[in-house]
Amino acid sequence: MSYSKHVNHELSPMACPVQLDDVDLFGDGAQEHWYEAYEILHRDAPVLQITGGGLTPGSDAFVLTKHADVSRVVRDPERFLSLTTMRLGQITKQGLSPEEAYATHHNLMTASMLSLRPTQQLYNRHRKELTDPWVGPGALRHRDMITRHANDLLDEWTADDSGNDISDRTVEFISQFARPLPQRVMASILGFPHTDIPRLAAWGDAVVTPFVHGTGLKHELTPEQTADMLARLEGFQDYIYEHVTAKRDDPQDDMVSFLCDVHYKALDRKLTDIEIAGIVHAMIIGGLETTQYALEEQAQLLCENPGTFDGLRTDRTKLRAFVEESMRMRSPTHGLSTRVTAHDEVFQGINVPAGSLLHLRYGAANVDPDEFDCPFDLDLDRKAVSRHVTFSAGPRVCPGATLSRLEQQIGWSVVLDRIESIEYSDGNDWMHQPGIMLGTLKLNLRIRAANAPLSLGTGRAPAAG
Repeated sequence: MSYSKHVNHELSPMACPVQLDDVDLFGDGAQEHWYEAYEILHRDAPVLQITGGGLTPGSDAFVLTKHADVSRVVRDPERFLSLTTMRLGQITKQGLSPEEAYATHHNLMTASMLSLRPTQQLYNRHRKELTDPWVGPGALRHRDMITRHANDLLDEWTADDSGNDISDRTVEFISQFARPLPQRVMASILGFPHTDIPRLAAWGDAVVTPFVHGTGLKHELTPEQTADMLARLEGFQDYIYEHVTAKRDDPQDDMVSFLCDVHYKALDRKLTDIEIAGIVHAMIIGGLETTQYALEEQAQLLCENPGTFDGLRTDRTKLRAFVEESMRMRSPTHGLSTRVTAHDEVFQGINVPAGSLLHLRYGAANVDPDEFDCPFDLDLDRKAVSRHVTFSAGPRVCPGATLSRLEQQIGWSVVLDRIESIEYSDGNDWMHQPGIMLGTLKLNLRIRAANAPLSLGTGRAPAAG
């Protein structure tokens, strides 16, 4: 079964590809044709060479679209070098301190990692000691908090401006649920006031500028775009430092307070302010984008697959499979140029020289017909449903994958408890933002609230009496 086209294919400034010469994954409007392009690449060029696209003059880049190839690369960081690790090595040779690195490169995560995790072993310990207790396995502690935020958002769906209950209305799903849910959850985890969410969101948008507005597979910005990004980031570091200072003096039950107090066993010391700021920076970026895009694409799949919403309402044992299948079918992050070959390699019979830049196309790998039967079908009975590479895999798997999965499952469980049906409303064109994220710009849904909430999931149970 091929990918079903939306009306946005006609609205895109790029024509839908029909043969290999038409494929352009990075041009203006390419997002509207990615899945058609993947079918062509899987068939005709599973390893796509980009001549001159490498990191050094005369070197090439290669786009990997097969699940087996992407999985092989992400599971072996010694043979396929992380671009971040390489950059850290270069900065280390320059002898820069974390503070000097930030002043030079304007990236809190890079500056923080300079002293926190220069080796793969330390990277694993960093996750286990510093982030896993909050966004990894320890994210399970947030169930009640996530449920509360999801219900608060649903309260706004099902009441008019006077607070009166209404059963049938139109909601703009992205701004009224998919975006604010992870924003509120992450602010709660970090211990930041919810009144500051607009500022945090603006800083988050600035940080991901290269991945939205950058050109080509290296996400390159013009000098003007870089200057604008830095201007929009003004005050971000100071904001984090202010909260670090306050929480050192008056710790609370939140991640920033934890980071201020924890004794990092890997280095046998407490964290510095800039190290804490780098971790917070990563949480703000990584904790918002994936979950937002996953939720809004899931809403579309529910509208496009009749009976699925009703089936999930009555059988929540399928909810985990729905979340995993939807992330496979509509990967939030479609591709990143993050690895370099340390040796000569061969992928799908294609020779890839040492020093080549690899663009890992997660979105294509997740619909690889050699790995997934009927890849464009939503199959809630699919075996090994979580073997997709949406969160990458191996030792550098996304540290917040557990939290994102939890937000998605709880968010939909609350919706299923309290909403009887959803369907597309008027005004949708399904156009996407530029860049490498599958981010629909708007999504109008017609929802009908249930007369009495179910009590099968994590939503509010019916009132007694």
